[in-house]
Amino acid sequence: MAKRKKNTAENEKPLNDNVHIEDAGTVKQEVITDTITKNFMPYAMSVILSRAIPDIDGLKPSHRKLLYTMYNMGLLKGGTIKSANIVGRTMQLNPHGDASIYETMVRLSRGNETLLYPFVESKGNFGKAYSKNMMYAASRYTEAKLAPICKELFDDIDKDTVEFVDNYDNTMKEPRLLPVTFPSILCNVTTGIAVSMASSIASFNIRELCETTITLIKNPEHVISDTLIAPDFVGGGYIIYDKAELERIYETGRGSVKVRSKYTYDKAYNCIDITQIPPTATSEAIIDKIIELVKANKIKEISDIRDETDLKGLKITIDLKRGVDPDKLMSRLFKMTPLEDAFPCNFNVLIDGTPKVRGVREILNEWVKFRLNCVTRRINYSLGKKRKQLHLLKGLSKILLDIDKAIKIIRQTESESDVVPNLMIGFGIDEVQAEYVAEIKLRHLNREYILKRIKDIENLENDIADLEKTLSSNTRLKKIIISELEEVIKKYDTGRRSEILYEIEDENVSTEPEIADYPVTMFISEGGYVKKIRTANLRMSGEQKVKEGDKIIETVECSNRDELLAFTTLHQVYKAKIDDFQDTKASVLGEYIPSKLNMDEGEESAYVAILSEYKGYMIFVFEDGKLAKVDIQAYETKTNRKKLINAYCDKSPLAAAIYLPEDTDIVLCCSNGRQLLINTAAITPKTTKNTQGIKAMAMKKKSDKVVSAHIYNEGEFEKPWRFRAKNLPAAGAQLSAGDIGEQLTF
Repeated sequence: MAKRKKNTAENEKPLNDNVHIEDAGTVKQEVITDTITKNFMPYAMSVILSRAIPDIDGLKPSHRKLLYTMYNMGLLKGGTIKSANIVGRTMQLNPHGDASIYETMVRLSRGNETLLYPFVESKGNFGKAYSKNMMYAASRYTEAKLAPICKELFDDIDKDTVEFVDNYDNTMKEPRLLPVTFPSILCNVTTGIAVSMASSIASFNIRELCETTITLIKNPEHVISDTLIAPDFVGGGYIIYDKAELERIYETGRGSVKVRSKYTYDKAYNCIDITQIPPTATSEAIIDKIIELVKANKIKEISDIRDETDLKGLKITIDLKRGVDPDKLMSRLFKMTPLEDAFPCNFNVLIDGTPKVRGVREILNEWVKFRLNCVTRRINYSLGKKRKQLHLLKGLSKILLDIDKAIKIIRQTESESDVVPNLMIGFGIDEVQAEYVAEIKLRHLNREYILKRIKDIENLENDIADLEKTLSSNTRLKKIIISELEEVIKKYDTGRRSEILYEIEDENVSTEPEIADYPVTMFISEGGYVKKIRTANLRMSGEQKVKEGDKIIETVECSNRDELLAFTTLHQVYKAKIDDFQDTKASVLGEYIPSKLNMDEGEESAYVAILSEYKGYMIFVFEDGKLAKVDIQAYETKTNRKKLINAYCDKSPLAAAIYLPEDTDIVLCCSNGRQLLINTAAITPKTTKNTQGIKAMAMKKKSDKVVSAHIYNEGEFEKPWRFRAKNLPAAGAQLSAGDIGEQLTF
């Protein structure tokens, strides 16, 4: 232990007395805004200027570094090479890691289908922008090269058209911008989220965009919307034309464009095939949303949905139930799912190193300004080359006057370093010209060679004069840009992908589910069960199965679109669509009404009415002999209310309820054996649901009560006039032997 402590002590060297740490041990107060400015602002500016916001050439720094690396690798021509090789080389310019570089390449590729005009030709699995599940393969498996359109990105880049800057470690040079020959900033969708700002640029058709730029160069007051009709997206679909909104986008750079999916209906298989979707949607998001709506019972027309995307492209298939109108269903899906979505526009672009939100006119004017600078630099570069060549040829022309003298000067000069000065003195030429003459091969020191060379002097002088004239004329410079744009249209225009809908039908489409219309038969049991069977399937059905002790009390033929009203023992009514009940068969018990309609605890069904429209009356007969006639419209609601309270009067127990589409004869039966025949037309209908009604049947004893009521069947009574009341209330009549016989037979 002592030895270890000794070694430790030896290793601990005391601080030099002269060492001084400034502000050591003191706590300094600093204003929070100063700290944020010093520490956070550089990061924010880096994200804005070097990552998220595109520049006027339409590219972010990561895109530009990748494409320039591929250009230097000679990938504008020839075949594809492994993506991993490209990614590795790009890291010399972009030090953000291979994963982010490869992801950038994927987005720029044709196979990924993100860009309307992709810059990278891909080979292998590059995933799909419209599907989260279709991921791209690793970079070691895929191959890539530059697309032909990249020629317009790098055209004359070696002629000083743009400024070059050092890369991150000052070992290489890279272009600050690319000299694009067309306004690529508006040709592809570009999105980015920076600090406190974002950018979202829609893509436009290259023909429309170039023609708009040409017209704008010729006429600065040109109306943009006359030639630039609407955005165009790689996924196609339909652009819902809104002139006012588009003009706002063109003017301010902000707004949104509605894009609707494209679909076809396959009548043979009764299914809808969705083949084009908005750029902001994915196939998984659409399918998940539709499944959610089906589970929530908001969409009932769909029997199945699946993703059938393959090598041919996107395809979402929706299987429909029988009798469904596909166009009406799609109109509802457009409103309820991402099948119709809005692309947000926020045209935030770096202009002279500053992020600015600009409209289409301003962006195109800035691009023309940028392109004018590129063309001017290119002409100056060419002009410098030609001037230098002319200068050399003029020196060569002086040699032509006495070739022998030139040879003599060279031969008689003892030192090699004196050759150039002696030629300068002998012919009155400058050092550059003399150097050029001295470098001429001996075989070329003849009159014929020199004459051939100096013939170019006149052409060079004409070219220089023409270039100088071009530089001094803004009109001629703009004509060059226009001719380049016209060439771009000829080479790369492939037509619009997104069609335009100028007029939209069913704009106010209801989001309520469309119910298939087909005939069904409803079986209602005494125990409160109901089953629905397609009428077409009844022939193949056997005897209707019911619970032990239960029986079918009513069979109603109706449509699947009809409504069911269930009046309960607690004086409430529950409403449901016949479509809410599942199609079934004779061998099942059916669905228990209280459970199906979520009735209150202890509540049971007292009467079930089925109606196709709210016409007719509800007849309520109470044990105390009163009868209420309520207009069925009293139960109609504008909203989808499923439950109505105070459905009928609660002053006396209900003996019977009957739905009558129109007035008819009904029979009231009393516990004392008397029966009363009444025509409901004699009773005034009420609009109040819980009306007490009128006294219909008079009873002699307090213990007597009405026990039932039913619709009169022709021939039920031998002498009907005996039971029909002249005035109400009436006691009715006892059945005769003939009436009993008829009823027994019946």
